[in-house]
Amino acid sequence: MAYAQPPRKTGLPRETVKWLQSLDLSFSPKNVCRDFSNGYLVAEMFSVYYPEDFPMHSYDKGTSLSAKQGNWSQIQRFLQKQNLHLMKDAIVRTIHCKPGAAELLVQEVYTMLTNRSIKGVRGPGLDFTDQEYQEQLPMVARSTASKAIKNNLKITEVMAKPNINTNQSKAEAIIHRHLEQKAAEKVQNPGRFKVKPSLGHQAARKPLLSTSTSPPGTKEVFSTCHSGSQWTAPQRLSDPPHSPATLTEITSDKHSQRST
Repeated sequence: MAYAQPPRKTGLPRETVKWLQSLDLSFSPKNVCRDFSNGYLVAEMFSVYYPEDFPMHSYDKGTSLSAKQGNWSQIQRFLQKQNLHLMKDAIVRTIHCKPGAAELLVQEVYTMLTNRSIKGVRGPGLDFTDQEYQEQLPMVARSTASKAIKNNLKITEVMAKPNINTNQSKAEAIIHRHLEQKAAEKVQNPGRFKVKPSLGHQAARKPLLSTSTSPPGTKEVFSTCHSGSQWTAPQRLSDPPHSPATLTEITSDKHSQRST
């Protein structure tokens, strides 16, 4: 069985990686999604350019939700003082280790501190889900419904907003997207799922010829005769064999016969 090309590993652009190596951080990020979630490395990045505003002893290296929120709140207060802006949605998704959020945030920090732009960076349209990754996988390796919820609804999201209705609506949206993906898979490969066509799909259909395109003086007649399993093709017939001249002759002959 031939599978599609394996998905590319998510990561940072080469320019951003070289810039991070030049900053001499306390540790080199190996898992971008995990290592940048608590905001400690982001604070170190800003401390290189603003050493007086970022005392690193006030930042926590922990991975708990309270440690992450405390570090990012300090960073956001500094950004407000300096009139700098980062995508709030990207910060929240980075805290919850959403796919693609940390990469986008680091690239924004790179652009902010170096005044250099990176080509190919996706903006606010990124949905921060694993749907793009799942579409690149073969069908046998894609997530189930429960795995899709686990991948796209983190435990930290539930802890940050412990509202049952909110979390239930998020789970329902994930399941709905998962079902849509499964329906698309059945359409693409019906043989794998042993999908049997219904009677409506098995019935042969012929497109009706539009009367607007037919030339004047003709009529469209469609044969409804059924032979075997195929419908006969539509036939275009001309005017009836009786022209107006022949009709007058027939009526005159009938009157003459009655008079006699």
